[in-house]
Amino acid sequence: MSNFLGAYSALSSSSLRPEVASVLQSITDAYPSQIDPGTRKTLVQTILDDLTKCGSGNGKKSRLTAKDAFPALLAVKILGKEPAGSEVIATSANLSTLLALSRSFKDDADASNEALRCIANAMLLISYARDTYIRSDVGGGDAAVELLEKSTNAERIFLASRILFLSTVSMASSANFIRALVETKPPGHPGNIIEIIGVKLDCLSRSIQTSTKLSREAMTDLLKFTFNLLLHYPKIANDSEEIMNRSEDEAKIMGDCWNERLDGILPPLLRSFNALPPSFPSPLVPPMTHIIHSLITIPVTPSLHPKWLQSSRSGTPRSPKSRESPFGSPPQSASASASGSPTLGPSKDAKYSAFDRAISKLSAGRRSLSLSRSTSPSPSAPVDVLLRVYDLLDVSLSHYLPGSIDPDDMRVREKCRAEGNANLDDVLVPLVLLVNKLCTADEGSRARMREWVLPPDLDRTTPLEGRPDLLGRCLRLLASVHHTRLKSATGEMLYSICDFDASLLASYVGYGNVAGFLFHKGITGQPSRPSNAPVPQITQTGVPINPITGIAEEDRPEIEMTDEEKEREAEKLFVLFDRLERSGALQPNQNPIRRAAQEGRLG
Repeated sequence: MSNFLGAYSALSSSSLRPEVASVLQSITDAYPSQIDPGTRKTLVQTILDDLTKCGSGNGKKSRLTAKDAFPALLAVKILGKEPAGSEVIATSANLSTLLALSRSFKDDADASNEALRCIANAMLLISYARDTYIRSDVGGGDAAVELLEKSTNAERIFLASRILFLSTVSMASSANFIRALVETKPPGHPGNIIEIIGVKLDCLSRSIQTSTKLSREAMTDLLKFTFNLLLHYPKIANDSEEIMNRSEDEAKIMGDCWNERLDGILPPLLRSFNALPPSFPSPLVPPMTHIIHSLITIPVTPSLHPKWLQSSRSGTPRSPKSRESPFGSPPQSASASASGSPTLGPSKDAKYSAFDRAISKLSAGRRSLSLSRSTSPSPSAPVDVLLRVYDLLDVSLSHYLPGSIDPDDMRVREKCRAEGNANLDDVLVPLVLLVNKLCTADEGSRARMREWVLPPDLDRTTPLEGRPDLLGRCLRLLASVHHTRLKSATGEMLYSICDFDASLLASYVGYGNVAGFLFHKGITGQPSRPSNAPVPQITQTGVPINPITGIAEEDRPEIEMTDEEKEREAEKLFVLFDRLERSGALQPNQNPIRRAAQEGRLG
């Protein structure tokens, strides 16, 4: 086990470079079990000591030279992948050493980056290293901010973002650091951390559009760091004593509190949300998922309302039928049918399983969607957030729930696992919450979503819950057993779209489709917030809409029944309609039993 340490200790300042390189390579290639913890610790410290001597210019006493810096730091990184090695790196002295090496070897990008990777790995494995790194004696926090601000290379932005993300994971230990980041401008820096993040998001959006290496990874870790700031700073900025004295049950949850110092992060987040190109095969992958996570922490405050909903305040709101696609062609709806109905999609499109394939259904006349770089949206292009979210939700549901598949079908869970996701709840709930956030905050957004999901010309000749479109998938999710969080979030989204009016919701989709959701929500009486929207009672062709199923009531041949059977069925209907009326889901003038009694048609 100690042969690696013996081979390295046998080196000297006069050793030939190939011999040094061979020993370092053997350490790098060794299996973890080949180096015991004690040897691992000694090797890490010895190599770091030699690198320090080399970096100080006193190379005669070191086994290493500047040319050996990259393979030596690579060996340290590999040794540090085990906790025993990272424990040595996690000391304030060695973190300072690696930080100094990342600067002294600035002309050797590979060596400099390896030094930063050693720091990041130690912070990942050893929790106290995160606190040590941002202490004043190490100065790693300021160094990471400076690195983030000055870097234009995606790999360097990734490393700076990873270190800052790990430095801010714990609010308790990093509160002072987070406060300083947001509230002050570091010496020599033109802006605070929010402005720096905004610049880097725009830069990385362009890099992702041109498929620059590591640009997606860099944005993902930058967004993780951003999420920590959005999650922690509002709590830190509030009365700290009030927060510390609050019980766990009283503690504010994510998005419940906000601070206007963070307002500047919303525009660049929305620009990146608009600019990211489609991903394959899954429509929801990092960094898009991390943008959504950050967005759901930001409330629609009066100062942020225009930025969130700018398209709803500038002329006629666009819709999936009339807008120009951010991907290059003028689309209809992601589930538009060949006959022109805005919500009924052909079954042949259900096989599309990727974002760029599913979104091709947006093209008018079924034209092919161009994914060329020249048609990618610019980060500075106007952002219709609601429309973008609607499109993404539509194609995501189409991807995971193709055709009219039951959400509880085993194939749905298998697809999630194959794409590296634990379950459908984790993938889709944040996106549904984002839709609900916008609809809850703005009446115009509710009206637009209602027009897209529940249009006046909705085809009601077949069961709504069986439709191969967004509406059908949402209704099937309301009956799901396996996806409980997504089921609840989808119900809340439909409820908000219908102006928080249970009667309106039931009138649009049929009480049978939402009875379970309304029961669990505890809605048993007339809603206190009646909607201004018209309640659909007949189709555009004048056919009455069944209040239970939500589909058109067609004349059917009378079923032969005995008088006793007819009486039993009549009692069932009487009880059912009475229950609907009492719950507020059915207006008295819509109750056919009451109308028949008033008209004297009941014997």
